[in-house]
Amino acid sequence: MIERKILKKLNDWRISKDKKALLIKGARQVGKTTSIREFGKQYYRHFIEINFEKTPSAREAFAGNLDAKTIILNLSAMGYGPFEKGKTLVFFDEIQSCPAARTAIKFLVEDGSYDYIESGSLLGINYKEVSSYPVGFEEQIEMYPLDFEEFLCANGVSAEVIAQLQKAYESVTPLPDFLHEQIMKHFRNFLIVGGMPQAVMNFLSANDFEKVRRVQSAILNGYRNDISKYAGSEQPLVKQVFDAIPEQLCKKNKRFVLADLEKGASQRKFGDATQWLSDAGIAYFSFNVSAFELPFSFSEKRNLYKLFMLDTGLLSHISLKGIQFPVLNGEIGINEGALTENFVAAELVKHGISLNYYDKKSRQELDFIFPERNRISIIEVKSGNSYTRHASLNAARNAYPNRIQRAMVLSKFNVRRTEDVIYYPLYMTMFM
Repeated sequence: MIERKILKKLNDWRISKDKKALLIKGARQVGKTTSIREFGKQYYRHFIEINFEKTPSAREAFAGNLDAKTIILNLSAMGYGPFEKGKTLVFFDEIQSCPAARTAIKFLVEDGSYDYIESGSLLGINYKEVSSYPVGFEEQIEMYPLDFEEFLCANGVSAEVIAQLQKAYESVTPLPDFLHEQIMKHFRNFLIVGGMPQAVMNFLSANDFEKVRRVQSAILNGYRNDISKYAGSEQPLVKQVFDAIPEQLCKKNKRFVLADLEKGASQRKFGDATQWLSDAGIAYFSFNVSAFELPFSFSEKRNLYKLFMLDTGLLSHISLKGIQFPVLNGEIGINEGALTENFVAAELVKHGISLNYYDKKSRQELDFIFPERNRISIIEVKSGNSYTRHASLNAARNAYPNRIQRAMVLSKFNVRRTEDVIYYPLYMTMFM
């Protein structure tokens, strides 16, 4: 079993006062159901799981009155239970397939007899009509694929080693070369395997990249099926954007250019389709910021953006055939560093950092910028050997010395500091 960080969040929710229902959102196959099952069986005497897609008949329990007593009576008559006050967790899985159950959460929470967790794909949750959302009765958490720290733990790297890595990050001191090289091996594996739990489990059990690829292929096919199921009239455009992400990330500047999709393509035509992928949790926007000042919202241009995939392993599978061997042997800069920049983007999102890049009239482009302590921190991603060459970063340091909190370069090399620039290994994104 892979240990996930979300289990701590679930336990914090369990022991909280004035508990609401908990909605776990996330793209398909990121491990929501498995984590909730593990949590429920560990901390509750009774764990009741109701999957509205696997058992459509369960929806009938919510077809009439939505008061708590009636619903629990209906579920009990269907064979769900036992329901013991204060010692039962009820898990509504694939909640998007029963909008009435989402509406009923208000009344179930008000009753206070049992704890409730809901889960479903972002696709269904965002695109299914609910007659009345349980505002004030529902807490929401978004779940993502494994981050790199979780991947290290799954590979047997001890908490003591991770603590040593974090100490080096915080003190900006180099790691022993042997340790750095060992973690870089795990990092290169992560670029290919990614963080989708089933792919990770197949990698750990068999160390077979072909099995990993089969899992990744199934996940991608599932996403395409969901596009067909939920995207409605936007379906052809959504698929067009989805299939274009890898090619666009393999360009030098990584910016998603609609004109590359078809002649005369416009934001008006493709905007909803692109937003749909973001709402589904399949892709992450990184919006352009044209002024190096806070707040970014004043100069953010939402018609200029990069589009990253939720998982670097899926990106490597969908676009970069035959790259496993070169990447595993150190060539992480393949295809203009698409994998490394996508890795950084996905790690930042998993740690609650919004994605923006700086580019003013195609000059001084900075890969990532984010607010930190009322100033701006910069990340430049370097996948090759010339990681100390960073003209745009130097220009920003010279132009805005009082606005910069940290200027960082992420590369395959060990920790070091030169003047006002901090050089971190790419894997240390996990501590940001």
